[in-house]
Amino acid sequence: MAHLLRHTRQLSAPLCNFSRVRLSASASVVKPCFCGRIRLHPASSALFRLSERIRVNAHPRDGVVLDVLACGVCRSDWHVWVGSDPDVHFPQIPGHEFCGIVRAVGRDVTRWRVGDRVIAPFILACGTCPDCHAGHQTVCAMQIVPGFTAPGAFAERIAVPRADANLTRLPEGMDPALAAALGCRVTTAWHALTGRAALAPGEWLAVWGGGGVGLAAALIGKALGARVVVVDVVQDKLDHAKSLGIDAGVNAGEGDAVAAVREITGGGAHLAVEALGIEATTINAMKSLRKLGRMVQVGMPAGNHASMTLPWDVVYSGQLAIFGTRGMPAWRYPSLLSLIEGGGLDLAPMIARRVALSDATAELAAFDGPAPPGIAVITDFTG
Repeated sequence: MAHLLRHTRQLSAPLCNFSRVRLSASASVVKPCFCGRIRLHPASSALFRLSERIRVNAHPRDGVVLDVLACGVCRSDWHVWVGSDPDVHFPQIPGHEFCGIVRAVGRDVTRWRVGDRVIAPFILACGTCPDCHAGHQTVCAMQIVPGFTAPGAFAERIAVPRADANLTRLPEGMDPALAAALGCRVTTAWHALTGRAALAPGEWLAVWGGGGVGLAAALIGKALGARVVVVDVVQDKLDHAKSLGIDAGVNAGEGDAVAAVREITGGGAHLAVEALGIEATTINAMKSLRKLGRMVQVGMPAGNHASMTLPWDVVYSGQLAIFGTRGMPAWRYPSLLSLIEGGGLDLAPMIARRVALSDATAELAAFDGPAPPGIAVITDFTG
């Protein structure tokens, strides 16, 4: 049995086995319901399978059940898929970037009603501990993370506990595909730039990695009045970023990227965002800063990159400030949503592909190498 408990997978053509399901649930009270969803099993091939009927219960007191409208496919889900996140136990249902319509409400929920459209942050804080009371919900010791420590939203429905403490109303008219990205990539970038490293207008921002969270950081940086350079090894990503108004792009596969960034920025960036979670880009991000610069570690260091050998002499001599960040407290949603609703930040170009639930495996497999520009969002949960 030991081999069944190890999470490995075939690198060639992962398959999906899907069955159509019959759904049943109450639309107004918390009762068990059943839904079709992708489930990651700890078999030797670790293939995604759609369980025909999976029981879903809202929290008996403080939770809701959502009909999922959209769920992003994120690089963090890929870390689950390849087994590089030690916090994940299998079988598990991925998906942490989601929005949905409230289908059922727990008896202690006061802020939400059936039919409300809501966004959920990927860190569901308890709302009662000292860190939560201080506004630091992302470091809550009792946090729940859908797709990692609890069932996620690669599904038709999801149970979300702690609803009053974490959910935010989806603005009228906002595209659910865009709203789903507000659960992780966009909010993580927003909090990194405004809640952690305090990006100022006129500063140079260097974004190392032009994937989902990197592109979000670049677009937010421009909206905040910064000058932005994006570094990646995929020219299509750089071209896409520049087509959206980013000031400069550097192809790290074509020369000394650090030297190029330092030249473009006139001596180094004021702020660097590492958006991949790997050692090479973390080192380069540090080296691309001017003296007294700041770096935010946005990419998730996992697997072989959980521990890195970094140039601390550069940090010491340049008197650099290094920030860690993960997610965004739910109370910060209004500041971001007001910028979007006011037209100051257009994130729609981030959405490159709207896919079906059955396409999730192929989208995750794309993260094995340099992924294509933009992000994929699951919007069709019927196939």
